[in-house]
Amino acid sequence: MKFLKRRKRDKLRGMPFPQEWVRVLETNFPLYNRLSDADRRELQGHIHVLLEEKRFEGCGGFEMTDEVRVTIAGQACVLLLHRDTDYFPAMSSIFVYPSLFVSDVAEEDADGVVKEFEDDRSGESWDRGPVVLSWEDALAGALGRVGGYNSVIHEFAHQLDMENGAMDGAPKLETHEQYDSWENAFSEAYRVVERNVNAGRPTAIDDYGLEGPDEFFAVVAEHFFQTPHALAREHPNLYGELEQYFRQDPASWTGEPGASRTAGGQRRRASRSPKRRRRAGA
Repeated sequence: MKFLKRRKRDKLRGMPFPQEWVRVLETNFPLYNRLSDADRRELQGHIHVLLEEKRFEGCGGFEMTDEVRVTIAGQACVLLLHRDTDYFPAMSSIFVYPSLFVSDVAEEDADGVVKEFEDDRSGESWDRGPVVLSWEDALAGALGRVGGYNSVIHEFAHQLDMENGAMDGAPKLETHEQYDSWENAFSEAYRVVERNVNAGRPTAIDDYGLEGPDEFFAVVAEHFFQTPHALAREHPNLYGELEQYFRQDPASWTGEPGASRTAGGQRRRASRSPKRRRRAGA
């Protein structure tokens, strides 16, 4: 079965990429224009596989189109470049709402009391379940309109995080030494961000990452691709871990699609909830 899957994927990756899809990426996803020719071809192949293997479904009256599918798949597949990948194996569906959607949330406080409420979301990534996205936010992130924010990269980074069996801020790595190095770099960066936020100082990493290790990884993955220069300057050890894991160096690409933000999480929609995801069963 693995051989047949590999052969089918090889065939999909070798298919011609429609010119109208190229125009979608060039227009909606400026980061695509910064890739080398070889990386663009690789990304196109990954998009073919993702669109074939995953189901895209519009929600809340939203009409699914090739523009939507290609724009989202392009952002998700940037995470897969240069890596041996199984294309987010725990996820089979991507649900897309036109804009922010309402999610039922259950949270346990410090006293063990569970509170249930509704919350506006721009994205969710479920453990062994779907990714849910707002098209308005997915497009804004793709266009680089809101600094380091990218809801698609964020939610699909959660899917990578789950590949080692737990959403704990560390994706599947190759050796114990890599996990040690990863933990040291991420812990160091987390402490720096926490100090800067508490002191009201600017930070290259959005303070939503302080929600926990899983959110920290997803947020820094956004910044790695969206604002790599600022991330590399402020957190070189963290950037090095991400560079080794993703096997890419976005800071070496020409230009930068987003600008670094100020402290306090004010990179976008201050009036909206920063809670963007919850685990199934939470």
